[in-house]
Amino acid sequence: VQLQASGGGLVQAGDPLRLSCVGSGRTFSSYDIGWFRQAPGKEREFVAAISWSGSRTGGRTYFADSVKGRFTISRDNAKNTVYLQMNSLKPEDTAVYYCAAERSVIALSSTDYWGQGTLVTVSS
Repeated sequence: VQLQASGGGLVQAGDPLRLSCVGSGRTFSSYDIGWFRQAPGKEREFVAAISWSGSRTGGRTYFADSVKGRFTISRDNAKNTVYLQMNSLKPEDTAVYYCAAERSVIALSSTDYWGQGTLVTVSS
């Protein structure tokens, strides 16, 4: 599966932003999809994930503690797209955001399937 992340940009603290991850291939809906981020000088960290589901939009969701209550993740399998809705953004959310795909959420961090990354910059 190939992934294309988009939607990053420069926003002010408190603003919302929505990232999109578009996947190729008919098997996209069978993959668990996750978002990770990497800030300058820091290691890549998990942000959120959504598991596969037989429905168009379903799937169990998972969030890092740092984004719980502010970020939501959703998917539209008919469009091969996963969305990361980021609300109440903080300067510490500044990072390059990557989407990833794998057959299991727990294996996402070690997957070979990554999007190219999209930069989110939050100014104070």
